Amino acid sequence: MARILLVEDDFDVRQVMEHVLIDGGHRVDKADAAPVAKDLLTSRHYDLVLADGRLVNGTGMELADQAVKAGTAVLIVTGYAFDLPKDELKRFEYLLKPVSQNELLQAVERALHSDMRSRPAP
Repeated sequence: MARILLVEDDFDVRQVMEHVLIDGGHRVDKADAAPVAKDLLTSRHYDLVLADGRLVNGTGMELADQAVKAGTAVLIVTGYAFDLPKDELKRFEYLLKPVSQNELLQAVERALHSDMRSRPAP
């Protein structure tokens, strides 16, 4: 069972993803904003940060960089992949929204067992 920090600013999407992750056997903490997520990352250990690529007050990649420094795996889920800087996004495993339950859980498992923890920002 992995401990996951879910960062998503859309309430409905966050609720659905949280339930999928919990049903998949994971423990989930959630944040709706980058500052809240940054605070959680400094106060707790996570196995995975699952973040929206584009947040109202930041990006998932900013959080991902902080997570990688702490040795935490990262998965970005976004509906705006084409609007995000390609050189940043390609450093992390990512999914395009909308995403199915199975697709999300498979990507979580890949991220948890990948080398994404060791790819810091250039």
